[in-house]
Amino acid sequence: MVGTDPEAVVAELLARHGRTYADEIGADVPADTAEAMFRLTVFALLASARIRTAAAVQATCALMDAGWTDAASMAEATREERTGVLHRNGYARYDESASRQLGDASGYLSDTYDGDIRHLREAADHSPDRERALLQKIKGIGPVGADIFLSEAQAGWDELVPYLDERVRRTAGELGLPTSPQLFLDLADRGDLPRLVAALVRVRQERDIGDLRESASDHS
Repeated sequence: MVGTDPEAVVAELLARHGRTYADEIGADVPADTAEAMFRLTVFALLASARIRTAAAVQATCALMDAGWTDAASMAEATREERTGVLHRNGYARYDESASRQLGDASGYLSDTYDGDIRHLREAADHSPDRERALLQKIKGIGPVGADIFLSEAQAGWDELVPYLDERVRRTAGELGLPTSPQLFLDLADRGDLPRLVAALVRVRQERDIGDLRESASDHS
C-alpha cells in the first residue's frame, strides 16, 4: 500500500497476530525434535481439510494429549479411537476420513522414514522444492498441507527461510510489503520471520487486512 510504512505494518502484524501455529500446538520447532515435527505433520494434515484452523489446532492438541505423539503410537491406535477424539474436537464432518488419513500417514512415515519426518529432510538434501514434493507423498497432505508444514518448519529448517506460499505473498502485497524472498528477509530478524509469516496467514483468515492497514497508516 503506497504511503504505508512497511515497518509500521510489520509491527502491527506481529503485535496482533504474531504467533506461530507450532506454538499453539506445543511443537518446539526451533529445537527440531522428532516429536515436535510429528506434531507439526499432524497439524498440517488436519489443517488441510475445509475446516477452521482453530479446529485443527484443537484436534491436534487432543490427539497429542491422548498419547499419540509419534508415528508408531498414532498408527497403533485404532481407527475408532482416533475417530472418537477427532469427533469430540471439531471434526464431526471429517472424523472418519481424517482418522484413516492419520493412520495411513503414520504407517507411511514409519515405513519410509523410520517414523521421523526429519529423515524426509535428509532424503530431500535440504532442498525446499524436494521437501515440498516428498511431503505430498504422505496421505492427506497435498499442496496446501505441504505449504502449512513448511511455513511453520522454517522456524527450525534454515533452508526454508523465508518460506512464502502464494497466499502469504498475496497478503503481503496487499499490505504494501515486499513479496520477493530476498526483500522479505529484511523485514524482520530470523527469529521473528516465522511469526511474521504466520501473522500474514492469520490476518487474512480473520479478515483483518483493511483495519490493520489503516492502523499501520495512522502510526507511520
